[in-house]
Amino acid sequence: MKHVWGVALATVLILVTSGAQARQKVCVFDILGTTGDGYNNAKDYAIEMQKHGADIELKVYVDERVAVEDFRTGQCDAVMATALRTRAFNSVTASLDSLGASTVVKKGKLDMAASIDVVRKAVQIFASPKAASLMVQGPYEVGGIAPLGAAYAFVNDRQIANLEAAAGKRVASFDHDKAQSQLIQRVGARPVAADVTNFATMFNNGNVDVIMAPSIVFKPLELHKGLGSKGAVHRFPVTILTYQMVFKRDRFPEGFGQKSREVWLSRFDTVVALTRRADATIPDRYWMDPSEIDADRYVGLMREGRIEMAEKGVYDKRGLKIIKRIRCEVNPAASECAQPTETWP
Repeated sequence: MKHVWGVALATVLILVTSGAQARQKVCVFDILGTTGDGYNNAKDYAIEMQKHGADIELKVYVDERVAVEDFRTGQCDAVMATALRTRAFNSVTASLDSLGASTVVKKGKLDMAASIDVVRKAVQIFASPKAASLMVQGPYEVGGIAPLGAAYAFVNDRQIANLEAAAGKRVASFDHDKAQSQLIQRVGARPVAADVTNFATMFNNGNVDVIMAPSIVFKPLELHKGLGSKGAVHRFPVTILTYQMVFKRDRFPEGFGQKSREVWLSRFDTVVALTRRADATIPDRYWMDPSEIDADRYVGLMREGRIEMAEKGVYDKRGLKIIKRIRCEVNPAASECAQPTETWP
């Protein structure tokens, strides 16, 4: 009898501890829920990863904070969310979402194609087997990165045309992003605490004058209501947001992370096409381009903000150093490439 119980107990232990036997639950943040592109891409990803020993069950969240907290507390084995939230699990890859980290300006003009190229090259580097150790932080590993689109400033009045005009204005600031709040204060504006569940409503109802958002939310969140007849969208990325997948290493098969990163990389251009189509949904009358002087000034201001946040330990110096090297590869004529900034030992 003891022998029978011993065999049964051993069998249970094997089933419980075997990552290959258990399904992996993945928390997926998509502000549009099951109708969003993020969730639909996650479904395709889950099917693809079956070839590599994963059996993924998706759970969608419209509140990013809850998705990440459920992952943190063990209710999910992985999470797909913006790097603004996943920074807690890997600060190196989250550097991509740092202020202006991928924004490229050439001769006073935004070069969006070059900016996307910075993100592409960074994702290629992070997906390389040579960078595998950087993808691991404690029990967590980054399983992939995708571009979510540029974060533009939406303003309810075209008179808010530059930094000076933003002084005193109310700007929605995500409470979990310290860098955003500090940048807002640096230009003399007033940060107003917000989160992903209410920032659009605050803008549409006139409770804030400015929000930062990617174009993919323009139509579903009806931001035209906040823009009204006087508003504008500044065609200058505060950052190019990324969507990152982070997983608990002991819950997935050996070698899963490398295969996963390669799958995400293979879908990069498909996702970029989605963000470009989203840009096209914003009517031409709303777009506003900065002057050449302002464009160069914004780049410098964001660089100063990145350095300050790195010195305070909010941004990862290793990540910023890698991305600066990529920016200078894409745009070697930039003045920063001759300066010893963001080149920490």
